[in-house]
Amino acid sequence: MTVSTAVVGAGTVSEVHLSGLEKNPRTDLVAICDIDFEQASDAAKRYSITPYSDLTELLAQESLDWLHVCTPVQSHLEISKQAIEAGIPLLIEKPITETVEELEELERLADRHDVPVSPVNQHMFDPVMRKARQLFRSGKIGTVRGVDLIYTGLSAPDDVNRGSWVFDLPGGEFEEGLPHPIYSGLGVSGYPRSEESVSATTCLVGDYDEQFTYDTVQVQYVTSDDILCNLKMISGSRPKHEIQIHGENMSVKIDMILQSVQTIESDYHLSSIEKGKQSISRSANHLSSLFSNLKLVAEAQYKDDWETAKRMNPHYDQFDRTARALENGTEMPVPLESSMWTLRIMEQIRNSATAEAPPITTI
Repeated sequence: MTVSTAVVGAGTVSEVHLSGLEKNPRTDLVAICDIDFEQASDAAKRYSITPYSDLTELLAQESLDWLHVCTPVQSHLEISKQAIEAGIPLLIEKPITETVEELEELERLADRHDVPVSPVNQHMFDPVMRKARQLFRSGKIGTVRGVDLIYTGLSAPDDVNRGSWVFDLPGGEFEEGLPHPIYSGLGVSGYPRSEESVSATTCLVGDYDEQFTYDTVQVQYVTSDDILCNLKMISGSRPKHEIQIHGENMSVKIDMILQSVQTIESDYHLSSIEKGKQSISRSANHLSSLFSNLKLVAEAQYKDDWETAKRMNPHYDQFDRTARALENGTEMPVPLESSMWTLRIMEQIRNSATAEAPPITTI
């Protein structure tokens, strides 16, 4: 059995969906829809599929098992409603909706029609995150006490990576990219204990023509397992994407740019010689991860099979896992709850950015 699939949206992000669905032996890519029919037609020619400019016509003409939504976030809810009412499962690009209220509406409709809906959280399927999950399952980390995430070098609010529609968001392109570090942090730490446990601090550093409200943010929350978490996201700086996990038995550093995992098991109180040994051990650990990645890249250059492609591309890996879940009638690999907490944190960020600063008093 293959899963008959179509894509809505022929913009930048849709290309990875189209290429992944075409290559995946579990899926049968049949159509693409975009209000710009010329753009849809161009994509359709590349993949030998049927173009549409009207979603209603697509749903009426094609017998679909799955729909990928790759349009601007402002259109996600209405597109999703149509698909859900037609009984078609969805994979929706992040952010899944603009607000928590919209997502709650989508969730109620999906439950009523018993239609699976899942967000794209591709970084949870990066090779390094798969390694980290294996480490978690092994129990070697012990009880986790804290998680720190730092994402620097994010796009500035006035960048136009995905289109000018991002300028309608309070944080522009910077805000559009925030779900990635947020869901990555949530995926490692678990969800906050409550909405009240989440706090956010923002600031606007850059000078922009548009009326953006923030380009830097820090979020803190405590999980239901009493893990203290800190997420820091900054635009306009050199890229650094790291997650640090602080456990009773070891600390773990996940470098999402270099795709490496480094473990630290040593005691703080070490002699100079022991510290030197630990330095060598950590360097060896780091080099081992890099050689493993180089091997994977080399394999991808000489192999054109699906298994190699999905190991290299986290989008492809999520598509494959989700298609398998649809085939077997099992839970989606990324639940809607991940998006719900991502949006709750996003709303806390927006509220912080728009709140009036308290008056400064002098003594």
